[in-house]
Amino acid sequence: MTGPSRAERMGRTWERVRTEPGLARNTFVTAALVVLALVAGGIILSQQRFIAPWQHRYVLYATFQASPGISPGQGQEVRIAGVQVGQIVNADVDDAGQARLELSMNGDFEGKVYDNAHLVLRPKSPLNEMYVIMNPGGPPGRALPSGSVLPVGNSERPIEFDELLGNLDDNARTMLTSLLSESDVALVNAQKTLPPGLDAVRLVGNDLRPVSEQLALRKEKLRTLITALGEIAQGVGHDDKRLHSLGDGLQSTLGTIARNEKDVESTVNQLPDLLAQLRNATDKVQDLADQLDPTLRNLQKASDDFPDALKALQKTSGKLDDVVDSAKGFVHEAGPAFNDLKPFASDARKGTPSLHDATKELDPITNAALPYLPDVGAFIVQTRSIVSMSDANTGILRGILDISAQSAPPLLGRPNNGVRPIPAPALDSGTTALQKMVPTGPGGDPSMPQDGSKSPRGNRQPTPGADSHPNNGPLPGPSGANGLLPFGHK
Repeated sequence: MTGPSRAERMGRTWERVRTEPGLARNTFVTAALVVLALVAGGIILSQQRFIAPWQHRYVLYATFQASPGISPGQGQEVRIAGVQVGQIVNADVDDAGQARLELSMNGDFEGKVYDNAHLVLRPKSPLNEMYVIMNPGGPPGRALPSGSVLPVGNSERPIEFDELLGNLDDNARTMLTSLLSESDVALVNAQKTLPPGLDAVRLVGNDLRPVSEQLALRKEKLRTLITALGEIAQGVGHDDKRLHSLGDGLQSTLGTIARNEKDVESTVNQLPDLLAQLRNATDKVQDLADQLDPTLRNLQKASDDFPDALKALQKTSGKLDDVVDSAKGFVHEAGPAFNDLKPFASDARKGTPSLHDATKELDPITNAALPYLPDVGAFIVQTRSIVSMSDANTGILRGILDISAQSAPPLLGRPNNGVRPIPAPALDSGTTALQKMVPTGPGGDPSMPQDGSKSPRGNRQPTPGADSHPNNGPLPGPSGANGLLPFGHK
């Protein structure tokens, strides 16, 4: 036989409370007191920073050289940027004999604290009530998981007042004692003198703030430097073989230099001459640069004019195109004529050697006639002016009167007015000075004819009276010319 069920028991209990005098009242009062106790306990626990067992927490262990004034479980805070994010829940000593604090923080901070974080243990009040200030760090540091341990190099402990007094010598302690004993006298007029002094201290503190910031930055850099040096030393310790080989190589290098000391000394002695040569070369390069500057400037000016020249050349090329287009018809029509001239060119090529020999014989005649070309030119101009029917102004009527000794009437009662005519044999037989200038071949024979035929030899007749003529022979030309003058020139 089974007993009554839970529902039956609760029903009987409720019936008893309802029917028994005073039991219902006592039951309701007891229930109200329990609820009130629960509410009051919840409020008290909330004010005591109670951590629920089911709440997710981020736990971190920090190592300090010492942790004076630490009392875990008393709500000592962990702050980041002045905001409470956790508390110190435990404290113990690690294997190295250093204090290790267990910091419990909100779970939201998991993954936001790095291995370059920095912790400072500071007193909250003169009663040595401590709290921890944390700088969580950041990249390039590594994020720390829950349960990680920060080394002692990432923390700072507070300096106790007794430690400060313990570092003072006897004289400093005596002076400090005297200062404290005399402070009552010094603070008699503190109401008037202390506020200006505090203001002055505040101003000095403001002036010293950049100095303290730079000192803190220097301290941080020194810490980073020491950490880097530690890593370098650790890395060097693992590479002792490479260091050994480096030392051997350095020793070998120094030995080689010692064995070749004379060569090294000779090389060093040659360095001044090399430097002097380099200096001279530099000076010459500078001179060359000074000479190149005007050239570059002129080149720049030429480059400025170059576009205009290109435009003019473009116009010229356009005109040349027109000329070429116009000349196409002429070339087309002149083609048959050029074909007809080909046989003549072949015949002319055959006669070129004879013509070359003939032109060589013309040099003396050309040299003789060259000094008279200005006079001949003047004669031609004057003659043209005489026979012209106009001048620079307008047309005129002119006449030419030719008077000579032979045509003029006798004035002196003598034939030809006393002028002896040139004998005809002299003109016909080549006895004039200009005729005598014609070159002759060997033995007095005439020079090679221009038609290429052979000149007759031995049948040249001497000119009568040629050898006895008083003015026979060439004369030097005017103005020191190399030419020859004809007979009778004064």
